[in-house]
Amino acid sequence: MDYRRNFDIAFVGLKPGVHEFNYELNDEFFLSFHEVDFRNTAAKVKVMLDKHHNFMQLKFEVGGTTEVTCDRCGNDLPIELWDEFNLIVKLVEEPEKMNEEEEDPDIFYISKGESHLHLAPWLYEFVILSIPMQRMCGEDEKGKSKCNPEVLAKLNNFKAADEQQTNPIWKGLDQFKDLND
Repeated sequence: MDYRRNFDIAFVGLKPGVHEFNYELNDEFFLSFHEVDFRNTAAKVKVMLDKHHNFMQLKFEVGGTTEVTCDRCGNDLPIELWDEFNLIVKLVEEPEKMNEEEEDPDIFYISKGESHLHLAPWLYEFVILSIPMQRMCGEDEKGKSKCNPEVLAKLNNFKAADEQQTNPIWKGLDQFKDLND
């Protein structure tokens, strides 16, 4: 049986109204899509499905933890996952055509003949979207960076060396630096 089948909802048998589904996602789930740049994931996603006659409203509440690499120093950085996403799934005759024409990313179309809602791609996407784009160690109570001090020292050395090596071809452009002020 396909691992991703665990993330399908047989909505045909559900009565109209709100239904709750809970999913726990780990590294195995994310690696089944492709390689990712985070690890030690313990994501919890609560899905509230509000079923209506020809559509369903879904609310995804993402929580849990994962570990990423600090963009500045390369340290392992644990982060908390938290976000909410809403999605409307409409039952139509020509879902492929409707999905191509739809400009709103929060609306998705499936065939009226479908019996299952495949959540795995949305679960993957919404957890990925809840991970910050910029990943850096924070600051301690005194305002000092928690980044690896050895790496920060090397970065400062590179910055100082870069500032000392000015290319003479750019020298004439310095006069235009402050024209926009």
